[in-house]
Amino acid sequence: MGIELLAPAGNPEKLAMALHYGADAVYLAGKELGLRAYAGNFTSEEMARAIALAHEQGKKVYVTVNIFAHNRDFANLPAYLTELRDMGADAIVVSDPGVFAVARRTVFDLPIHISTQANVTNAESARFWADQGAKRIVLARELSLAEIRAIRQAVDIELEVFVHGAMCMSYSGRCMISDYLTGRGANRGECAQACRWKYALVEETRPGLYLPVEEDERGSYVFNARDLCLLPDIPALIDAGVNSFKIEGRMKSVHYVATVTQVYRRAVDSALAAQAAGRPARTLTSWWEELAKISHRPYTRGFLHGPPGQEPALPYRRDYDFVGVVQAYDAQKRVAEIEVRNRIRLGDILELAGPGTAPFLTIVNEMRDDEGNAIDKAPRPHQRIFIRLPRPVAPLDLVRRPKDGGEDAFLKVRINPSHIFYLDIILEGFGHLGVPTTVDKEAGLVLIRTTPDTREEVIRVLESLPWPALWVGDEDEILSSPPN
Repeated sequence: MGIELLAPAGNPEKLAMALHYGADAVYLAGKELGLRAYAGNFTSEEMARAIALAHEQGKKVYVTVNIFAHNRDFANLPAYLTELRDMGADAIVVSDPGVFAVARRTVFDLPIHISTQANVTNAESARFWADQGAKRIVLARELSLAEIRAIRQAVDIELEVFVHGAMCMSYSGRCMISDYLTGRGANRGECAQACRWKYALVEETRPGLYLPVEEDERGSYVFNARDLCLLPDIPALIDAGVNSFKIEGRMKSVHYVATVTQVYRRAVDSALAAQAAGRPARTLTSWWEELAKISHRPYTRGFLHGPPGQEPALPYRRDYDFVGVVQAYDAQKRVAEIEVRNRIRLGDILELAGPGTAPFLTIVNEMRDDEGNAIDKAPRPHQRIFIRLPRPVAPLDLVRRPKDGGEDAFLKVRINPSHIFYLDIILEGFGHLGVPTTVDKEAGLVLIRTTPDTREEVIRVLESLPWPALWVGDEDEILSSPPN
């Protein structure tokens, strides 16, 4: 097989987004027997539609049946597996040997993938599962690149590797913390993600005195402090013989699924093109910038290059809010219909991006509801609004808003439209202290991205321009002096 990009699908909407943003296959679960009981998951009817949708696009669906089963779980298992086969599922993902045995007897023609929960860490284990009839192994996350290469050389079976997402703090995800603290068994699909809660230390002679383990201003995360990110390692993993790159996150947001899938789609395609051309692959800065726009912990490369924490820190971290999804675009009127996911107000700076839409910024100068009434805010999730945009967009494009107080600050400037070109040249001449983006050429409205270190200097440059630049405030009024 070729190289596959595998994305999570926690519900039908996330499945549609994963396919739209470039996944070759998705993995999902029914309402039982999967390890993400609170992901939304699929009814039988939804799963049948999901498989049909994926197959129409030439893509695959894998269904997780990867709980560690108890005796009571086997009563309905044969019927459930038969239903999955008859729906056209492309494979099931299994961790329990008992479930594997029942599947081999009941649906012997349905391919079986061995879950990462089976913690395959060596070539002998891989050979065992291959001899049992498994088609693919999802390797344990504790493996180094050298160990992955050795398994590939020893066994002729498909290999799948996690490349992005949260990492369970216990071995291969076999965690008891959730069960101990909440009664929700992680190994039965009910994980409360207790390893991601905030913890503090208490010294036995000082009860009530909590000593935080400082990580950042948001609190401390004693166990699962980082998220896996193997973006720069995609070329090496291809060279090592990995067949499928897996993204974690069936319980993550639509924004997460779309953004991460699109970045890794570009990374895989770029690495394959570089390999075919005989040139070194590159990791683009724009990919890091995209990954920085989703909610995430600091990134780690896990065990791939040795013990976690030994690798240098990975770049970029920026906070964005996911605020909407484009539903339609009227090219004649240059107006987009947007389904709101988080509050949008007049004066907001928004970024729009999608598989065929290069990221661009705009300011919300006018907004209407679905009855054509002018509104100044859209606070309700799933509300439909209409916004005029300077560039075309497409259905399922993402709408994001930079968070206040993030790494970047934006200056809003209004100048004579004929001077926009020269503004870019002038700022470039000052070492790219600020990056201008035209959001309305006709009105001469420009956003200038700065950092806390360059903001004051950019303002001084703008004040010295040979033609006037007017400062635009949050409510779109013209200010007589630059903002503080």
